[in-house]
Amino acid sequence: MIGVVKANAYGSALEVVAQKLVALGIEALAVAYADEGILLRKKGVNIPILVFYPQVQNFKKIIEYDLEPALYNRRSWLEFKKIVVETKQTHYPIHIKYNTGLNRLGFNFQETEWLIEEIKNSPFQVKSIYSHLAASEEERPHKQTDSQTELFKEIIEKHRKHSKAIDFHLLNTSGIFNYPDFHLDWVRTGIGLYGFANQVDWNKKLEPIARLTTTITQIHKISKGETVGYNCGWTAPDDTKIALLPLGHADGIARHYGHGKGWVLINGTKAPMVGNICMDMTMVEIGEIPCKEGDQVIVFGNKARADDLAEDAGTISYELLSGLSSRISRKVIE
Repeated sequence: MIGVVKANAYGSALEVVAQKLVALGIEALAVAYADEGILLRKKGVNIPILVFYPQVQNFKKIIEYDLEPALYNRRSWLEFKKIVVETKQTHYPIHIKYNTGLNRLGFNFQETEWLIEEIKNSPFQVKSIYSHLAASEEERPHKQTDSQTELFKEIIEKHRKHSKAIDFHLLNTSGIFNYPDFHLDWVRTGIGLYGFANQVDWNKKLEPIARLTTTITQIHKISKGETVGYNCGWTAPDDTKIALLPLGHADGIARHYGHGKGWVLINGTKAPMVGNICMDMTMVEIGEIPCKEGDQVIVFGNKARADDLAEDAGTISYELLSGLSSRISRKVIE
């Protein structure tokens, strides 16, 4: 299993999660960019770290910190090969990324023979070859996914004729659940580590690790017809009360919340977000909810799931979680 800890461990705490996974026996970690891997190395994480999207300008740092890049096109291959030779490295660990239909980073199938010839005379140790499914959570059978898996089988067959030492992997969290027949040598789990899996039945098997709470800063009485927030974003339909929360779009509570999209829990009752989300504050209508200034507010956690909150605003748990800014303090409880 490769534990994916990119984007500050999906908005939680990179160092803490990575060290916990190492203590639990994870065999490899993955990050998006080199700087994330460098931070882990500086914090004493010594197991293999795969860099999904290495940038050519960071190749020297990747070698300096013993990170394992995924090479994804001829330019990345040749540039990294050049630097590895210049630094007199041999058998440097790398991974090869194929594009099988997601149409993001990756070598094309037509480049397979070129890669096979390159591998023979390269200073690399090719540890794994992998790809990424475009719709792993969709109900089976799924035409696009079936096409990708069949193409990846061809890639495996071609490479195994020339090397038995290379591992292969294709599945992310949803794929792990949906394609148990295609786990291959490794699986990559990202959002699943944090308690979400893109489908209700799978979610039941996971436990979210994060809870986001805040407190009520101030309560206002609002008369019918009064407006709240920038651009008079919300007009009270009746006499009511609102609570001000010290979180805003600078903290990751984005502007697509508000206007009835999104809610928080105050003493077990949902309070809808109203008006335009401010940079540093969010307004919620509390009406008759019994509460006072200083009371705790649950944004997500416990009975309020982050994926439900995200869906309410037309987004996904990944965006909500990974968008939580560094000024939100993290408290680790084991």
